[in-house]
Amino acid sequence: MTVRELVAALNLEVLTGDVNLGERIEAGYVSDLLSDVIANAPENSIWVTVQRHINILGVAKLRNIAAIIIPRKLKVESDVVEKAKAEEVALLRTGHSAFEITGRLHALMKEG
Repeated sequence: MTVRELVAALNLEVLTGDVNLGERIEAGYVSDLLSDVIANAPENSIWVTVQRHINILGVAKLRNIAAIIIPRKLKVESDVVEKAKAEEVALLRTGHSAFEITGRLHALMKEG
């Protein structure tokens, strides 16, 4: 499944335009602890976190994470969005809680 397909299926808001939407997603990871993501997130994954500071982009690049989902419609500062575009990391947002979007993401990936 691509990031674009995931966005459509889960009705996610794209904060970074067309950045990385064609990338394939092979796994998912949920954590708010950056060191945990560095140690354990699989490559080509989608990451769900409430963290919204610029360091999430460095972690995403280090682990080759295709996209980050921010739950609960949390605000993402414009400097983080612009840096995400430059680093080619898709930033996505949803009104659902991290728990709910993770369950939907898991079910969707399990299906196809």
